[in-house]
Parts: sequence; structure tokens; C-alpha cells
Amino acid sequence: MTFSSDPAQDRIILTDLRDEMSRSYLEYAMSVIVGRALPDARDGLKPVHRRILYAMYELGLTPDRPFRKCARVVGEVLGKYHPHGDTAVYDALVRMAQDFSMRMPLINGHGNFGSIDNDPPAAMRYTECRLQALSTDSLLPDIEQETVDFGDNFDGSQQEPLVLPARIPQLLINGSSGIAVGMATNIPPHNLGEVIDGLVALIHNPEITDLELMKIIPGPDFPTGGRILGTAGIREAYTTGRGSITMRGVAEIETLEQSGRPDREAIIITELPFQTNKAALIERIAENVNDKRLEGISDIRDESDRDGMRIVIELKRDAYPQVVLNNLYKQTPIQTNFGANMLALVGGDPQLLTLRQFLSVFLEFREDAILRRTRFQLRKAQERDHLLQGLLIALDNLDAVIQLIRQAADSAVARQELMDGFGLSDTQADAILQMQLRRLTALEAEKIEREHQDLQERIADLEDILARRERVLEIIETEVTELKTKFASPRRTLIEANLADLDDIDLIANDQAVILVTEQGYVKRMPVDTFNAQSRATRGRAGAKIKEDDAVEHFFGCCDHDSVLFFSDRGVVYCLRAYQIPVSSRTARGVPLVQLLPIPREEKITSVIPVSEFSEDEYLVMMTAGGFIKKTALAAFSNIRANGLIAISLEEGDLLRWVRLTRAEDSIVIGSRRGMSIHFRADHQQLRPLGRATRGVRAMRLREGDEFIGMDILSSAVVETLGNATDADDEETDDPDVLVEDDGNEEESETVEQPGPWVLVITTNGFGKRVPVAQFRLQNRAGKGVTATKFKKLKTPDQLAALRIVNAEDELMLVTSRGIVIRQAVTDISSQSRAATGVRVQRLDEDDYIAAVALVPPEDLSDEEGETELE
Repeated sequence: MTFSSDPAQDRIILTDLRDEMSRSYLEYAMSVIVGRALPDARDGLKPVHRRILYAMYELGLTPDRPFRKCARVVGEVLGKYHPHGDTAVYDALVRMAQDFSMRMPLINGHGNFGSIDNDPPAAMRYTECRLQALSTDSLLPDIEQETVDFGDNFDGSQQEPLVLPARIPQLLINGSSGIAVGMATNIPPHNLGEVIDGLVALIHNPEITDLELMKIIPGPDFPTGGRILGTAGIREAYTTGRGSITMRGVAEIETLEQSGRPDREAIIITELPFQTNKAALIERIAENVNDKRLEGISDIRDESDRDGMRIVIELKRDAYPQVVLNNLYKQTPIQTNFGANMLALVGGDPQLLTLRQFLSVFLEFREDAILRRTRFQLRKAQERDHLLQGLLIALDNLDAVIQLIRQAADSAVARQELMDGFGLSDTQADAILQMQLRRLTALEAEKIEREHQDLQERIADLEDILARRERVLEIIETEVTELKTKFASPRRTLIEANLADLDDIDLIANDQAVILVTEQGYVKRMPVDTFNAQSRATRGRAGAKIKEDDAVEHFFGCCDHDSVLFFSDRGVVYCLRAYQIPVSSRTARGVPLVQLLPIPREEKITSVIPVSEFSEDEYLVMMTAGGFIKKTALAAFSNIRANGLIAISLEEGDLLRWVRLTRAEDSIVIGSRRGMSIHFRADHQQLRPLGRATRGVRAMRLREGDEFIGMDILSSAVVETLGNATDADDEETDDPDVLVEDDGNEEESETVEQPGPWVLVITTNGFGKRVPVAQFRLQNRAGKGVTATKFKKLKTPDQLAALRIVNAEDELMLVTSRGIVIRQAVTDISSQSRAATGVRVQRLDEDDYIAAVALVPPEDLSDEEGETELE
């Protein structure tokens, strides 16, 4: 190390490294925050944008002047005000000219300024620009009237405005985004007319709240249109300064007519969320289709032109358009979030602002600008009036003034003599000496007098403005109202207040399905079309790969959007959506139910009910193995906890076995293993509604050795046609234990063809029949019932397997203990009397038996519910 000869220059300053790093980093951070990244809350501009607009104003690039090369503007900005890269300046200039980036563009561009596909703009030497009328009318007027402060540029050779005298809240109208050091800003654009209305409302009511302003400014208005889902994110952003706003593009489902080919359904996208790259979006959709993450799409093409955006997504014939669209919303930027972070500079400091604070900061700035402009105009008016007063003195003493000037040796002597002789100031004396002879005429003198009077009125008016704040606010309101009349445009972004985020259910088609549950707790879901309708008395197809020590316990039809209620033997109910049960093939075993529900090992599911809607006028009827029955409102089960909910209170040793949906006007049919059945009303007289934690009442008296095998509901329309029971009706003379010899003839004896509905009776040995419901007269609850069927005398003792209410259009699916499934129409089974033995409905292997019977849900109901859910 070398030292100089002067010891004073060789001082070493000791400093703490931590303090030095902290101070230096803070200085750097603040220079970035103030000088580059964050906009000023007053004019809504960052320094680069402000310098570009001011440079163009100095160059005279007003809307009524010809375009100039962008390279000329960039050079002007770089040379005078912004000593950074030309790319940064040109990119900022381009963005202010893009109508898909700025809600109200500030620069009028001529040439290629990029596109929504993220195509780059042409080089600055090819493009041209000039200011938009909005810029000259709302950002730059009065800039030469001392309305704002000016400061030195980077080298002190020029003066530049520190802020532009904006007349409208530009920051809210066009928004802003930027990343500084340790902070960032992301302010959405808004509708000019709405923002001005909000400013006027603040002027009239200084105590207005953010929520009251939201009624005037309901939310952002993006330049690309689209939709905003819900108002919660907007409310949070406006009241706290931060919030997530959900944006969604505009898409419609259309039918494309194709010559020579069948018509196809297609999704047409006409608007995209703000800052969404159209080309990247199409590429993203194509990737998802190729990766099988998006199903049902056959083709994608971009048909956008100068008339507007049009992205066509053709669908496959078997696709559900609304489901595909919902998946597009979920998996692609067609739906995205705008993370509002309302950070801006206030007095040189970054502050997080609410909606009201934005308008208040601007209003305060605008008041100051009006006052400064007024003072400037007052000073100019007073200076002018001062000169006019001197001229009027000269005109009143014209001969003396002329004589004095003619006798003066030079202008300096004349000036001094005028000042001494008439009490004039320097400026007044100079004005008299410079006055042209033509102004000595009577007409010119009259003009000077009139101008003096006008200036006196003008000065009084300006002084009144300075003295009264209400005059200032009135001027601000007048100016912004004029700008609104000239530049306001209709809102482009629609706010849909009632739309919530997409749930999983919106992404799944509401297809028909059958669900199978085995005794050992395996469950699986299969599409209904897995099983084609077959003829009666055929063998059927395998519906499940059942273990030797397992058997099918529950088998029912539903739709994928239904809530499936699982009732356990100990009286607890659990809930799953049908689509949450994994789809399996016919031969698959399924998944253990304990993987889907928190069921204890010792607990068993004894009844499963699909529910499409938790209606207020529907009930759940529950019956135990011991014969206790109760009715509870379905709405009581609309919110089931993850660990289940108590559905019924059980006596010791009793188990919950059957649960059905019913209405108060319906009736209940119960069957026993030995072929007995009882039919009684479900009204409040026979079965009054009870709460969840209750036991219920007696349903039916059983003979010794008999047990219950099922329960079903008969609709009210049929119940009204049936008569009530007498006391004698409770004593049934038919002996259900009488067996009929099986002669091998399965012809339909004792056929009773009557209109439906019918009671479908299926036995364990595969025999069945339809019995008109009229043969099951209404009785009182807790009776013995009547005979439902006779049994054939076979090697394997026959018993009742299922008793269900069916109609002519129904299809049923039978499943055996070994998982063999057959699907057939109800009308394929003959209609017989209660005393008949039925016909064979399914041929069984040795040691196999009918385990369960399910009805297939109507196809039109599934489609209708699917549309309702998706809409």
C-alpha cells in the first residue's frame, strides 16, 4: 500500500460492516422503489412513463399532429431524462399503446405494437407514435402553469416534472404492475366513468366508506373483457389493499354445422382473462389433451381475426360440453386469479392503499394542483392588469405623456420622468414607451378599458377560488365530468356476484352408475352401460370378482353427482359423493370401504342411500333388524361430519338394517323372509317425524323364526287409490309356508295383468313376479301383514330375497352372492297374484343365490340432473 505525502489524505475511516451493508442496501432499494418500480399515487405513472409522455409533449406529438418515429421519441427520452437502456424505454412506450394491456391507452401507435399472442412489436425504427387525446386532456394540461414541481434531470442540464398534473385517477383507470426490492405492486385497471363517479361521490361525501364506494366502482374493468367471479376478492382488495380476484374468459357452447358430416358441439372462446397469452393458452390445452388430462376434445383452432377473438374447441360426440368447459376452467388459464396488491408511492413512501385512500390521495393532489394553477393565473392576471392600469393612466394624460417623451433625451430619461411624473412602475413605464401609435385611437383605448374590467372580474374570481375550498372541489368535479363525457366507455368485464369457485363436482359428468358393496366392505362404481339388457331366465354377466368367503351386500343405481349415505349397523351415517367411489371394471373386486370412510373395524354398512338433493319435504325411513321403524327429516343429514353422524338410537343387540327415502304422503311396504308383507302409510298419524337420536316404533309383528328382508316406498299417487284396512285385515288366512311342487314348467300361471306400479318379489332361488299393489291393502302399523308369495318346493329351501316397488319403464339388476349380475326389463317378469310362485328370472349355479336387487335410474333423469348441477 502506498501513501500520499499529505497525511490528512491518508485517513482510514473505520465503520461497522453490518451498518454499511444495511445503509447501502436501503439506499439502493429506495432508489429502485422510487425511481423505477412503483407508480406515484398522484398521476399513476412510473418515472419512465412520465418521462416518455413529457418528452412527446415537448416534441409536439399531440393528437392533431402527424405521427413521429418511435426511435425519435426513445432517443429524446434517453438523451434528456432516462439514462437507461433503450429497450426498457421502448417496451414502456409500446405497452402504453396496447389496447389489450391498457384499459385507456395513453399513446396512439402506428404499426406493429405486438399482440395478445405475445408477438413482439416491430423495431422502434419502423413504428410511429403520438399522444392520445386522453393524455393531452387529462395528464398534461396546465403543466406550464406551475401546477407541479420540476427537478433537475440526471445531469442537471434539463428540468423534468416530478409528477404530471393529472385530472383523473390514472392509477386506478389503467392500473400498474412492478417488482421492486422486497415489495411489488399489482393494481388492476378500472372503468374511467365508474372511477370518476366514485371521485365525485367522495367530493360530495368525504366520510364515504370503501364498501359504499364499491356500489359505484363494483370492481376492475379489464381491457380484454372477460368475467370476474364473485365479489369477495374485490371487497378484500378494496378494503385491505390485497386480494385475489378470480377472472374467467367468455366461452359459449355452440353446435357447428358441418357439410357432409354430423354436427359437432364446440366451445367457442371470445374473451380471455387479463394478461393471458392466447397462443400459450392454446398450446397448454393441446398438451393437456395429449397427456390425457383433458378428455372429450377432438380439435383446437384459432379463428381470431381483426373482428375479434374466436378460439374453437371441437368436442367428441360422447363428450359432455359443460364438463369439458369446467375442466378447461380448472386446468388452463381460461380461469385464473389476479393477485391485487394496491401498493403505490405516497409522498415518496410506498403505502398499501384502499379504494377510498386512492381517491383521497388523488383528490388532495388535485386540490393542490388547482390552487397552484389559480395562484399562477392570479399572478399573471395581476401583472397584466398592472400594465393596463399604466396604459390607462397614459391615455388619460396623453398630451402630457407625448410631450414628455418628445422632450426626453433618451428612453432611460423618458422612463424615469414617466415614473416620477405619473407615479408609474418600471414595467408600466416600459409598456407606455413600447406602446404603438395605433393604440392611441379611441377604439383601442376602449379595448384596453374593457380588458381591464374583465381582468378585475377575473382576479376577483381567482381570489374567491383561493379563499373557498368548495370552489376548488366544484372545479375538480366540472373537469372530471367533462372528461367522463368525452372519454368514458361501457364496462367490458362482467362481474358475476353469485358464481363461486368450481367444485370437483363441476368437473365430472353426472352419468348413470351402479354401486356395489360386499359383505366384507369392498365397494366399487360401474357405469350402467357396462351391463346390457338381457332376456329373462338367462345366466347374466359377472359384476364383481368376489372372494369365496364374501358376498354382495348392497347393489343400487344412482348418478355420479349424488350424495351416497352409508348407514352402519350401529346407527351411524357417513357420506361420500358417488364420483368419489373409484370406477372399477366388472371383474374387479373394488376398494375397501375403510379407505374411503373412517369406519371402525367392528362396524358394518347395512344400508346405502343415494340422495340427489336434501329436500325439505323428504324424509328418511329407518328400520332395524328388531322391527323398529322411524321417520326423520332428510334435511337433518345435509351436513355430515367426516367421522359420521348418529342416525338412530338402538336398543342393545339391535342393528340398523334398512333406510329408504320417502315423503309424508307415501306409504311403506315391508317384507319378511318367509314371504309376509305389510303395507301402511308414512304420514304423521302412522309414523310421526322423530329426531336423529331416537329409537322409533314397532313396524310389524313377525311369526316365530321369521325375519325382515326389506322395505320399500310406494308413491302417494298410488296410495290414494287404495282403501284402508279393517281390523280383520290384520289377520291373514293364507299360509306363507305352503310349498308348491316344482314341475319344471315355468309358464306364467295365474297371470294378473294390471297397470303398474307393482310389488316386485324376488326369491333367493331366482324366481320372481310382479304383484299389483292393489293386492297389498293399506293396514295399520304393527300388524302381521299378508302373504306376498308362495314358494316352490326345491332341493334348496326358497326364501324371499327382495321386495321392491317397480313401474313398467323400470329396469332392474340382480346380483348373486358370487357377483353374477343380470340386467333386465321389469316387464319381462310376468304379473301374478300374491298366491303365485313366480317365474324364473335368473339361472343360478349350485350353491349360489340372489343377494340383492337394484333398480337402474331413469336415463332422462340423469341427463336433466347433470345439466342442473353444471349450470
